[in-house]
Amino acid sequence: MNIIDVLTSTSMTGFYFDDQKAIKAGALQDGFTYLGEPLTERFSQIRQKGEALSIMLVLDNGAVAFGDAAAVQYSGAGGRDPLFLAAVAMERIERDIKPLLIGRDVTTFRDNAAYFDRLEVDGQRLHTALRYGITQALLDATAKANRITMAEVVRNEYGIDDPHYRRIPLFAQTGDDRYTNVDKMILKEVEVMPHALINNIDTKLGRHGELLKEYVAWLRGRVLQLRTRPDYRPVFHIDVYGTIGIIFDNDIDKMYQYLTELEDIAAPFQLRIEGPVDAGNRRETMQYLKTLTERINDNKRTVEIVADEWCNTLDDVKYFADHGAGHMLQVKTPDLGGVNNIIEALLYCNEKGVGAYSGGTCNETDISAQVTTAIAIACNAKQCLAKPGMGTDEGIMIVNNYMNRTLARINRKQ
Repeated sequence: MNIIDVLTSTSMTGFYFDDQKAIKAGALQDGFTYLGEPLTERFSQIRQKGEALSIMLVLDNGAVAFGDAAAVQYSGAGGRDPLFLAAVAMERIERDIKPLLIGRDVTTFRDNAAYFDRLEVDGQRLHTALRYGITQALLDATAKANRITMAEVVRNEYGIDDPHYRRIPLFAQTGDDRYTNVDKMILKEVEVMPHALINNIDTKLGRHGELLKEYVAWLRGRVLQLRTRPDYRPVFHIDVYGTIGIIFDNDIDKMYQYLTELEDIAAPFQLRIEGPVDAGNRRETMQYLKTLTERINDNKRTVEIVADEWCNTLDDVKYFADHGAGHMLQVKTPDLGGVNNIIEALLYCNEKGVGAYSGGTCNETDISAQVTTAIAIACNAKQCLAKPGMGTDEGIMIVNNYMNRTLARINRKQ
């Protein structure tokens, strides 16, 4: 089965691009936008619409495979590739990539994905977003060429010896609306919640961590109040963006004590804290998370640490996993480039006994969410992000429904 044509179209993502440098420098929020000039290369505004490029591979049997090139909300920050612009990417596809795709056999996926993920044009690798989108389309093409699901392609080609395909727990994120959106999650019985976006000490965490304690207590009470089944026991997963480290000056003893206090407040619900400390570089952040994880394990506490910042690439995931720096690692899907790297990262976490979290960004599309959900199913991820967007309902709908459709198709054969 060969590719006979390549089509592209500009698309919108489920959220926005934000100039993190300008926001950290004190840009004032004005309604949903920000005042001031952007500071990061290619940005025309501090907050601007999210862009994606839809890539369509036309196969010689008439089928069309889809992939969306998309990048994270804070593009151009933290060593990432510069802001992704769909018009620029479209020109690159037409000029340099389309001739390499037309005529290519898509009966198998893995070698094709590796080729385009490593491809260099004018001495440089393709933008991570383009590698992400091209390899999504190639995975879909192989699935359609073989008339199977994308999850089955991954299982077949990566030697995953497990005949059972299971539902992966969904992790939904509230954005700033961390109360109303929690109610939505409870009504829909989401397995992992609420993210909560705790990125400000004064208004969200509290100078002594008191605001987060109050929020966890409210969260616990709200689930107990609204749930309709006593066996609905969601995991509480809260992203704190390194702020716990800030208020306790990265003191391990104080951070550990605070985490155990949060654990006690959340009981009987499991608690995960993402990014408790950010030391500003990979090595030190890893070491802090490793020490906290060991302290928690040695004392048989149940709170779990999730690594996020400085754990961006496949190499980073392996580095954190090898050192046991976290009970769970987020595999931030757009940052890894080719989806073949996502597969390898999730499988590596499983091999090392670390929780494999198939994550991503609010700034993706329905297509990229579906492809990465298929990968999460195939790789037996511990949880899967409900994305894109910050409205909660949309991401839950897209990922949940795609997962259920995929499982229904596979179960019919079995």
